[in-house]
Amino acid sequence: MTSSSPADGSHGGPDGGARGRGDERLPRPAAFAFSAQTWKEIAHLLVNLPVGIACFVFTLIWLAVGLGLSITVVGLPLLAVGLGCSRFVGRFERWRARGLLAVRIDEPSPLPHPPGSGVLSRLWTRLRDPVGWRAALYALVRLPWSVITFAITLTSLFVAWPVLPWIARGLTHVDRAMVRGLLYPSDELERRIAELESDRGTVVDTAAADLRRIERDLHDGAQARLVALAMGLGLAKEKLEEDPEAAARMVDEAHGEVKLALQELRDLARGIHPAILTDRGLGPALSALAARCTVPVRVAAELPERPAPAIEGIAYFTVSELLQNISKHSGARTAEVELWRADHRLLIQVRDDGRGGATTDGGTGLAGLAERLGSVDGLFVVDSPSGGPTTVTAELPWHHRAGSAGAAVVKGRRRR
Repeated sequence: MTSSSPADGSHGGPDGGARGRGDERLPRPAAFAFSAQTWKEIAHLLVNLPVGIACFVFTLIWLAVGLGLSITVVGLPLLAVGLGCSRFVGRFERWRARGLLAVRIDEPSPLPHPPGSGVLSRLWTRLRDPVGWRAALYALVRLPWSVITFAITLTSLFVAWPVLPWIARGLTHVDRAMVRGLLYPSDELERRIAELESDRGTVVDTAAADLRRIERDLHDGAQARLVALAMGLGLAKEKLEEDPEAAARMVDEAHGEVKLALQELRDLARGIHPAILTDRGLGPALSALAARCTVPVRVAAELPERPAPAIEGIAYFTVSELLQNISKHSGARTAEVELWRADHRLLIQVRDDGRGGATTDGGTGLAGLAERLGSVDGLFVVDSPSGGPTTVTAELPWHHRAGSAGAAVVKGRRRR
């Protein structure tokens, strides 16, 4: 008796039926089907620990050493250097957050360094750097969190991988919050505070220098003449009865000294704030200033109205010092002064056909002018190639306000 085979030709056995059906496949094992962003977040969480350890150790060492030595001349510079390095740490962490966490975050502005500022001023600016201090705080608080995230992520990668995307997303949300809270540049406010503090120092220094100049001028000029005048009148009084003619000559000399003293006092008052500027404004005041210059100066003032009094004073003394420089140093034959209003700004250009080579470097008087204009949100640009001509462009706010708009002068710009 023969046994018949199945009609479809399949053979018995545990897998004979599977081999006979070509349209069926065995089920494949599950794969790590995570998105690219999920893998970036996992990489960020795993890298947190080595980066966190390095940043924590560095920050702890320089803070401990710097604060410990702060009573000496070494500690404060060390703290300043450490804060500068903390800025680089913050920059690296922002770069890592942009690349792995998709956090859109800008870089903070560099520290302001006003022209002519000294070593102590620069040191104090660095020690008050809020960006550096926040980056240092970030490095300190990140280490405990880095240990936690590393342990959870590594464990989930081998034990709880099906829910790892949700775990990674939740952990990195905390990282994003820390980056935004401590490394995000609250840039405008911080920069403005630093600028105002720097400008306040500039104004105080300028006022102190002006007071010293006025005191020196009074002591060496008018005061000395008035003392000599008092002594001369005292001698004339003694000679009045015994030698009337000599007394008359001495009174005549004293009269001449009085005139000279009055002239010096008028010049000093003009140096503080000229009466013509108060009474008639910038145009006539600068014309009177130009008339006293040793170089012929053409003045063109196109001002529909008067700017703020403080701005008028700064503009007047800026042009005054520039014309003095032209008289003393330029070797020019002619010069021009132009003033005009552009939007909410007062623009001044002073040109001469002298030898050129003027610069704001090296603590010159031009650097002082640039610093003074910067204290009221102004600009000061010198274009002076060797051989000339020299063009100095100054820009001031029409009405000075803290936080006024930025300037619009570009180096080399000239008004036609």
